[in-house]
Amino acid sequence: MNERELLMIPGPVEFDPEVLRALGAKTVSHVAPEFIATFGRALKRLREVCLAPSAQPFVVAGSGTLAMEMAVANLVEPGERALVVNTGYFSDRMAMMLERYGAEVVQVRAAPGEAPEVGAVEAALAEGRFKVLTVTHVDTSTGVLAPVEALVRAAGKHGVLSVVDGVCATAGESFHQDAWGADVYLTASQKAVGVPPGLALLTVGPRAMAAWRTRRTPVRSVYADFAEWLPIMEAYEAGRPSYFATPPVNLVCALEVSLGQLLAEGMEARFARHRHMARAFRAGWSALGLKMLPVSASVTANTLSAVYYPDGVDAALLGRVREQGVVLAGGLHPELKARYFRVGHMNVVGPGDVLATVGAVERALAAAGHRTEPGAAVRAAQAVLLASDM
Repeated sequence: MNERELLMIPGPVEFDPEVLRALGAKTVSHVAPEFIATFGRALKRLREVCLAPSAQPFVVAGSGTLAMEMAVANLVEPGERALVVNTGYFSDRMAMMLERYGAEVVQVRAAPGEAPEVGAVEAALAEGRFKVLTVTHVDTSTGVLAPVEALVRAAGKHGVLSVVDGVCATAGESFHQDAWGADVYLTASQKAVGVPPGLALLTVGPRAMAAWRTRRTPVRSVYADFAEWLPIMEAYEAGRPSYFATPPVNLVCALEVSLGQLLAEGMEARFARHRHMARAFRAGWSALGLKMLPVSASVTANTLSAVYYPDGVDAALLGRVREQGVVLAGGLHPELKARYFRVGHMNVVGPGDVLATVGAVERALAAAGHRTEPGAAVRAAQAVLLASDM
């Protein structure tokens, strides 16, 4: 096994050295003036990354699951109806959370590898009385990219709040929160946002904040309650100290650095880079004769690949790839988990990482007895990388 392994799972991902230096710096007080300024910049930058100038950002210690729960806990009251656009494992988790908070949940489902038709969601919305619509932008279990723009616009047309789970998409897949009318965009730090695990991130639009303010019942979770966190976010952004629970100081410092890097690259350029790297990976998989779990290009994510094992090959392939110095992930969707593997290609992933990963998979497949033209996958990926239509 190589001492220097390339981490190509769908989160945590590889991180920029400057971000890691911020994480490893001496910890300062959470009310020190320099930290208050850093936190304030991070909040402002999160708005810019999500293209949500009108939104209220929240940065809280926790995982992406906490970000999901914060959206549910604050927007849904017992007896209200929620429409879940289900594309996989994390849509199931969202439905479970909604039910736990007392919502009446209706789901529009698709088979694994597919996304529900927008028309089917429109038809469900037309029945009326929904408080929220939820959709997973990219489901990490299947690599399916949902048609979020059309879905959030449909929700808005019907007066329904839209909650978009962007954990495996934010800062990697095109998303324009204000322009599209998405009410909540939630994510986590450890994927395309480019920070080690530990931060739950949300940008909450004006309609969602108004819905929270007019709740009839208290939020059931103290830690997830916007009422506890909003004064903290407002204070730090205004340059004042405040306290509810101790923030993860070094993670926030790392976030401020990473968000600055994202904005320096430019969001449209960053979205385009992720599309370009994804096309190169898909060319490599095709050259190896591998089939992807998403059923069409229109529903295939740019932040990860979910790829079926070829006939005669099983999950032992992952160990062979790791021997080549690259770490991949196994399947996650309960119906298919033994049949496919996943490759994350987010954040700092560049051409060298693409070629190293495709080459490692090609060598591991050859060792497993899967025969293809030697070097074909790397050549196919390289041909895409050399193209200038990024």
